[in-house]
Amino acid sequence: MKDSNFLRENNARFVWHPMGHPAEGMENPPPIVVGGSGVRIRELDGTEVIDAVAGLWNVNLGFSSRVVKSAIAAQLDELPYYSTFRGSTNDKIIELSYMLREFFREEGIERAFFTSGGSDSVDTALRLARQYYKIRREPGRTKFIGLRLGYHGTHFGGASVNGNPRFRQSYEPLLSGCFHIPAPHTYRNPFGLSEGGKLAEKCAEALDEEIKFQGADTVAAFIMEPVLGAGGVIVPHESFMPMVREICDRHGVLLIADEVITGFGRTGEWSGSRLWGVRPDMMTIAKAITNGYFPFGAALLSERIAEAFESSDRATGFIGHGYTYSGHVVGAAAAVACLEETKKLNVAENAKRRGRQLYKGLLELKSKHSSVVGDARGGKGLMAALELVSDPETKQPLDPSAVERIHKRIFEAGVMVRISGSNVLLSPPLIISEQDIDAIIEAIDIGLETAFEGA
Repeated sequence: MKDSNFLRENNARFVWHPMGHPAEGMENPPPIVVGGSGVRIRELDGTEVIDAVAGLWNVNLGFSSRVVKSAIAAQLDELPYYSTFRGSTNDKIIELSYMLREFFREEGIERAFFTSGGSDSVDTALRLARQYYKIRREPGRTKFIGLRLGYHGTHFGGASVNGNPRFRQSYEPLLSGCFHIPAPHTYRNPFGLSEGGKLAEKCAEALDEEIKFQGADTVAAFIMEPVLGAGGVIVPHESFMPMVREICDRHGVLLIADEVITGFGRTGEWSGSRLWGVRPDMMTIAKAITNGYFPFGAALLSERIAEAFESSDRATGFIGHGYTYSGHVVGAAAAVACLEETKKLNVAENAKRRGRQLYKGLLELKSKHSSVVGDARGGKGLMAALELVSDPETKQPLDPSAVERIHKRIFEAGVMVRISGSNVLLSPPLIISEQDIDAIIEAIDIGLETAFEGA
């Protein structure tokens, strides 16, 4: 292994980091994370901080899950890889597919198509939605509708249904036939509404109108995160997703729930769909399915989808889609162990309790730092955010350099948070303690207090 001087000298010189400018890392080299234990990560110089991001929304069980690590090591010894394309399978995906059906029985899930991660899962769901309607002899249903500020990964399909210009504009033209409606975001919406129930009605009406405008017989699916993550942790009113389900049913449109972030307990329920009492037609999962220890994911399919494909003729029902690492045996072994540990620890319940504590703390910070904190969001599990502004009246986003200073000061105070635009995003491991939540709030308080000293 190269020594610390080598690592510091070459930090960000030969790698482009996702979601950043290529020169940014060279100008401001990022922390070099070399270790992790429990809910903490360790930098190259030995500094330990609480990881309030859980890697990237995915290390739900923390960095010391021996159960998952042991499953990976044992599987590497037994069988490190074999294709699951037609003609071969492995024991672990058979076991995992059964477990997922049982785990998501309340959501009505019957089948799994395994992938390498969240973006793969979204593209798979979009493809299967179009194919479903070809099987149904409705080939004109090819369009997709999503939410503005929704995030669905970075493949061309996912980027096309993404509703955030930051992830779209540099790559246009994207996939044709993708449209968007306003998100039920009480802090920023085109209706000027701050009451969640009324806003949910308006956004649901917008979906209904968009489907009618496009022509219901041309729309394949509506895709949404039950709680919007990367767009700024936008928590819809409890009535929104049920209204969406009813509208989709009325127009014969599939509902795809993107559960890549919200799955496996992060919302305080085992899925975001369950949180709102909705059965989607498809769910996309990844991230926490292996606790982030191995790239893995799946598109999960309802009985309605499964029956259409399995009863179709060989030509129209043939799935001409898949990935080299679909159903990777090591990933599946990790997922089996992770799912068992997730249930054993009942992390959804801890996420519910600690999520309430975190949200309460953020609301107090909003009151204390009202000149710079425009909005505090959360309250549904361990997903939360602060939106930073330079003017609370106009809601003008805080200057990026100031946001970076706050981020740096929070890190120096002992906590890693994630910055997205003018949002401070928080998604700590679901095993986090009451004391560590207090420490996160304290570090953010210090960051907001000290970032402008001498500026």
